[in-house]
Amino acid sequence: MFSNLLFIFAFLSITSCTYDHKLGSEKNPIKLFLIPGQDPVILEDNGKRVADFLEKKSGFHFEVKIPPSYIAVVEAFGSNKSDIAVMNTFGYILAHEKYGAEAHLMGIHFGRKSYQGQIITRKGHLKKIEDITGKKFAFVDPASTSGFLLPTELFSNKNIKPKEFVFGGKHDTVITMVYQRQVDAGATFYSPPKDGQPQDARKLVLTQFPDVFEKIEILALTDPIPNDPIVFRKDLPFDLKVKVKALLVEYLKTEEGKDTFMKLYNMNDVTPVTDEHYDDVRRSLQKLGKTAQEFIKK
Repeated sequence: MFSNLLFIFAFLSITSCTYDHKLGSEKNPIKLFLIPGQDPVILEDNGKRVADFLEKKSGFHFEVKIPPSYIAVVEAFGSNKSDIAVMNTFGYILAHEKYGAEAHLMGIHFGRKSYQGQIITRKGHLKKIEDITGKKFAFVDPASTSGFLLPTELFSNKNIKPKEFVFGGKHDTVITMVYQRQVDAGATFYSPPKDGQPQDARKLVLTQFPDVFEKIEILALTDPIPNDPIVFRKDLPFDLKVKVKALLVEYLKTEEGKDTFMKLYNMNDVTPVTDEHYDDVRRSLQKLGKTAQEFIKK
C-alpha cells in the first residue's frame, strides 16, 4: 500500500511539472529547427540572432536546433520535437505528407519566389551534361530538392546514368568535392547573379577557394523550384503561429533580419504561402512515379 502511494505521488509530481512547463517557457522553449544545408557554425550564429529577436519581441523562450540531416528535421515534426523549422522544399513536402506540417511563409530572394538546381563541374572537364553518364557524381541529400530531386528528374528525362553517386550532405560540401576533384560533377542550388555577382552555391566556399567561380562552371539548370518555406507543427497553438509569423515578417523588414536570412538561406524577405504552392514539386515526383516517402527510399 505504501509503495503504491509513493508511485502515485511520484506520478503526480512528474505530471504537474510537465503541465507547469508551458510551451515557450524557459524549461520548454519553442524549438526552431534549421536544415543543415551549409556550415553549422554559420547556421548556429545566425539562428541565435533570429531566436534573440523572437524572444525579445514575443516574451517566449526559443531554442535553435541544427540536426545532422534534412530527414532529421522532417522526423522532428513526427516526434513533436520541432515546433517551427526553416525547411527545404522537398523536406517540407515530406513533412506535410507524413505529419501534416504546415507551410505558412516562403522565403524571397531579391524579389524572386523560385530558384533552380544547377549541375556543376570543373571548368573544361565535361563539355555537356550528357557526359556525366559513366562518371562519379555528388548529390546533396536524399531530401534536397535542388540537390537531388530535380537533378534526378533532369537525368531521367535525358537518360543520364552516372556510374557512381554519393551524397555530400551540404551544398558547400558538394562544391568542395567538385573543386577538389573528388567527383566529376555535382548538383547544388542556383540563384541568378545580383549586380553582376554570382549568388549560387559556389559563393558558400568563396572564403576557402577564392577562385571557385573560375574553376567551377555550370553545365545545366533544372526547372524552377518554389523557394524554401518556414514550417509550423500542425497542432501548434493558433495564436502562437500568428504571433511568430508576424514577428518573422517584421524581422525580415530590418537590415539585421535581411542580413541574417541571407547568410542562413539566401533569402532577404518572406511572403505568406499555402501548401498548394508546392504542387509543382509534387508533379515532379509524379513524373518519377514516386511519393515523397518512396523517393527517398529509391
